[in-house]
Amino acid sequence: MSDLAAPYRRTGALDGACVCGATRIRVDGDYVAAVGICHCRICRVWSGTITGYFVASHDAVTVEGPVKTYASTPFASRAFCEVCGTNLWLRNNGPDDEYEFVPALFRDADTFPVISEIYCDRAPAYGQLKGDHKRATQAEYEAKNLHVEGRAP
Repeated sequence: MSDLAAPYRRTGALDGACVCGATRIRVDGDYVAAVGICHCRICRVWSGTITGYFVASHDAVTVEGPVKTYASTPFASRAFCEVCGTNLWLRNNGPDDEYEFVPALFRDADTFPVISEIYCDRAPAYGQLKGDHKRATQAEYEAKNLHVEGRAP
């Protein structure tokens, strides 16, 4: 969890679920009560629009229900409910990597502010965000995150 997220770090419980309720998620521990937006092509195709995530520590998460995962890149997978198809999370493949949850799964996340936006130069006309938050273009983000270089979603 980055220094940008420091003021939004929380410890506590959040409960979430997919559209049909078959997959239930509980975060009971460390998470960031703020959202990062991604405009990369993979995230936009996956969600159908701009995509936001909030992070939670791997050891704080309990998932019950039918979940399928898809390796969308060599370094990360996306999860969805096997019954209704609701997108659930993005997670790097390491065993201790954080979950990046779709905020809409959790009613309490409706109050989380946007604190960052990546691939902002790739944002579609319908997804232009206003506000005072950190922004990074594709080039700026990939220069600091070499594992995504060349993926050019």
